[in-house]
Amino acid sequence: MKVISHDPYAALRIADFRLFIFSRLFLTLSIQMQAVVVGWQVYDLTKDPLGLGMIGLAEFLPSISVSLIAGHVADIVPRKRVIVSCMCLLLFCTSSLFYFTTDLSTFLARYSALPIYIVIFISGFARGFIGPSLFSFMPQLISREMYANAITWNSSTWQAAAVGGPALGGLIYGFYGISVSYFTDLVLLLIAITLMSCIGSRPVPPSDEQASSPLERIKAGIRFVFTNQLILSAISLDLFAVLFGGAVALLPVFAKDILNEGPKALGFLRAAPALGAVTMAVLMAYKPIKRKAGLKMLAAVAGFGLSMIVFAVSKVFWLSFAALLMSGIFDSISVIIRSTLVHTLTPESMKGRVSAVNNIFIGSSNELGAFESGVTARLMGVVPSVIFGGCMTLLVVLITRIKAKKLESLDLD
Repeated sequence: MKVISHDPYAALRIADFRLFIFSRLFLTLSIQMQAVVVGWQVYDLTKDPLGLGMIGLAEFLPSISVSLIAGHVADIVPRKRVIVSCMCLLLFCTSSLFYFTTDLSTFLARYSALPIYIVIFISGFARGFIGPSLFSFMPQLISREMYANAITWNSSTWQAAAVGGPALGGLIYGFYGISVSYFTDLVLLLIAITLMSCIGSRPVPPSDEQASSPLERIKAGIRFVFTNQLILSAISLDLFAVLFGGAVALLPVFAKDILNEGPKALGFLRAAPALGAVTMAVLMAYKPIKRKAGLKMLAAVAGFGLSMIVFAVSKVFWLSFAALLMSGIFDSISVIIRSTLVHTLTPESMKGRVSAVNNIFIGSSNELGAFESGVTARLMGVVPSVIFGGCMTLLVVLITRIKAKKLESLDLD
């Protein structure tokens, strides 16, 4: 991880940034691994694709309900304190899931998947608070001249963990069972907490805002997003692409019932988008997109939609894997351009609230998209629902290109 800076405190900043990156690496490994294990476990218990959608809904409701408050908290409370507290709550939730799989627990035998939904619901609060704090804490660890480089490395590391997490979850589940999977998840979280705790604390950024009450400060953050066409159009584009185009929640159905594979194959399918994404992120670290970035972002989201359509009609494992791999490549381009745009245009003292709005648009759309996938799969069938989502993504790209002219002409140089 090579960064260049003329900051006299660069060595200390880079050391803290590395701790942050590795902490997020283990946190993401844990979250992605748990998603695979929980998805397979719930589908095993319910035999219903709607049950997979309910996982997304259980996480979405608390996350979205606290998002704006979490953004305000991230701008008035030291961000490291919020992050570590949320990690500890996630540790409690994972410990509960591990307990459910032991001989001492009879919850799942008595209540089926209900205890799992309850734990996921609780973890949704932690996910809602940790997002804005992670987003706004990273810029405090680096100088502004390092933003573009740091954002690319941050994205690459996240995607690498998103590659390893699902594969690790599928392989451990397949070879050693569910209890060992959740125990491994616990170990990863403990490492993440330890690394984050070693980072030096940063004070709350000073603010020149006149707003004093929490409600006024939250409104100021919302106004900033909705009066900036570049930020608004970029996050809106990703919102609808993720909402309609994703098929991650239905992967257990595709792996088991369409491709006739097991949990190991599910792990590789879950890892495929992130594998494509991290490959593209590394390429962009050495050759970043600057000219016609907005137009390339629109093309990337369209490519994402087309990849989902190919995945839906595939009956062969390698073609399904390749389609998901391409979806990750296209998604990485969109994510890096959007992240660079939001970080660059947002004042330091407002990053938590802007991230919260971004989380409502993007982060929570993953969980809501999972619920949408489950509902449309029940109503239309699994394959038609994914084809429908891909077509809707293409329609969103067309509408955005017509309505958001500034995004189309965006350059990042």
